Amino acid sequence: MPTASITIARDFTIGDVPRRLFGSFVEHMGRCVYSGIFEPGHPEADENGFRRDVLALTKELGATVIRYPGGNFVSGYNWEDGVGPVEDRPRRLDGAWHTVETNAFGLHEFVAWSKLAGTEVMEAVNLGTRGVEAARELVEYANHPGGSYLSDLRKKNGSAEPFDIKLWCLGNELDGPWQIGHKTAEEYGRLAQEAAKAMRFVDPDIELVAVGSSGSGMPTFGDWEHTVLKHAYAEVDYVSMHAYYQEHEGDAMSFLATAVDMDHFIDDVVSTVDAVRAAGKHKKYVNLSFDEWNVWYQTGVDTDDQPHNVGK
Repeated sequence: MPTASITIARDFTIGDVPRRLFGSFVEHMGRCVYSGIFEPGHPEADENGFRRDVLALTKELGATVIRYPGGNFVSGYNWEDGVGPVEDRPRRLDGAWHTVETNAFGLHEFVAWSKLAGTEVMEAVNLGTRGVEAARELVEYANHPGGSYLSDLRKKNGSAEPFDIKLWCLGNELDGPWQIGHKTAEEYGRLAQEAAKAMRFVDPDIELVAVGSSGSGMPTFGDWEHTVLKHAYAEVDYVSMHAYYQEHEGDAMSFLATAVDMDHFIDDVVSTVDAVRAAGKHKKYVNLSFDEWNVWYQTGVDTDDQPHNVGK
């Protein structure tokens, strides 16, 4: 059997590893939030309903930044539903995962959980069913110190100090026809551009992630990034990338080689970003946000019909 050896040369340093590289993702899907990180009444739950055992595992995992609240979920989500007294929060149909969202866990709860977990918040805004105004208002609610209606409402709801969330996603996978509020690249590029400007009017220090292709196999891959950045390059800091790899029909060798596909995916997006930068004579660089990635192994389950069985 072929063998391989690895030699680590400590004297040859490429660069520092960015803290945000070790990111993760919390979405209102399946058991991720309810009976996952949040389960009041569970023997491991603290006074806020947060599972201590899950918090301990999150810390052990070493996650540094966590994206919330989605994912497909965010494209039909009203952030206002998840703030204020829990007993007054509305129960809503969730069009992404076909369930009922109680809104017992929302922005305040996630920020509090993130502090306990020692992770940075990466907040996503709804650019599927909503738009510029809702995104701008969420930044005001979260980050403005006070003296405006929404920042004072945050204080009334129990958080005197701003959340100071710096990393924001301008929607999720809007290139995908499965997405609530699916858009063309032209439609999304203009929307992202205007949402970014409005959000930065409230907080000029935030960092913004434009939606890239939801996978390298999408028919619009490449054209999507080029068109979106043609409109929004000057307003954003990152373009997102998503990739999930799964073994098919017992082909373990191809599964193990998917890192090569990821390398090609990254190279292609970098080339597109560089082309837009050159054509637009932009001085700044837009970087990559690989904010959904995982490997899956499943047997005997038709995941197309059972989306809640697919973990993130």
